[in-house]
Amino acid sequence: MGKAKKIWKNGSLINWEDANIHVMTHALHYGTSVFEGIRCYKTSRGSEVFHLQRHVDRLYNSAKIYRMDIPFTREEFCTAVLDTIRANELEHCYVRPIVFRGFGPMGVNPLGNSVESYIAVWEWGKYLGDEAIEQGVDVCTSSWNRAAPNTIPAMAKAGGNYLSSILVKMEALTNGYSEGIVLDTNGYVSEGSGENIFVIKDSVVWTSPISGSILPGITRECVMKIAREKGYEVREQFIPREFLYIADEAFLTGTAAELTPLRSIDRIQIGAGKRGSITADLQSAFFDFVEGRVEDKWGWMTNVYAS
Repeated sequence: MGKAKKIWKNGSLINWEDANIHVMTHALHYGTSVFEGIRCYKTSRGSEVFHLQRHVDRLYNSAKIYRMDIPFTREEFCTAVLDTIRANELEHCYVRPIVFRGFGPMGVNPLGNSVESYIAVWEWGKYLGDEAIEQGVDVCTSSWNRAAPNTIPAMAKAGGNYLSSILVKMEALTNGYSEGIVLDTNGYVSEGSGENIFVIKDSVVWTSPISGSILPGITRECVMKIAREKGYEVREQFIPREFLYIADEAFLTGTAAELTPLRSIDRIQIGAGKRGSITADLQSAFFDFVEGRVEDKWGWMTNVYAS
């Protein structure tokens, strides 16, 4: 991870090295943070942020679920993201806004603690490796399950939720896989440790529903829109574990992972054991869009340096 020059903190730009918090910060002890992952792409039109407003909306929704009032409007926060990229003079980068309960009274009750807001940016390559986009990755079904509904809110992108994802990721890496696929409490396919999953069978594109304890991915939404426009049938439906093994193709989506094919699950080859034709079609359409090779007809991109 490369350092940048500036980080946005509570309305002001500060030096990267000065972005420190107290050891008694509430979020450090109890996981009371919400965050986002956003990508800025170098496109043919210049540097553009992918779905900036949608990501900021999800950040504010996550904060609302955890009763955190962010002291900036959504428009001000969007502007802050762009200001932070400009201050660091980056053409392409990953953007990490985070809002958390800061230093204050210690204890489970967070309401007396301040709400702190930061935005960091840095250059970051392909999450699962440069070769993964073309060659695919090997994944496993995790022994860990996603939390049941009405335990912790899966729709919030909260720091505490990712303790589960960390267990999934460590287990997968320890056993020689790139990623883990998590089942919900009913045994249906939920998502990856930090990605949504798509399965293709007989030219139909399947993905787990919101009720399957998944984070509603923004890249997931875009891939479904692209797939439907291209004429593919898309089904949001509960997926049995064994359906993964007989799939023709499968891939993961997320801001970091973008659109990464799966070549095997639990050491069972998926399709031909490489990126399939429909995956390649959707992947090509996605990258054409975010890299500015086609018109931004849905208004998903925000130019960073436009006057």
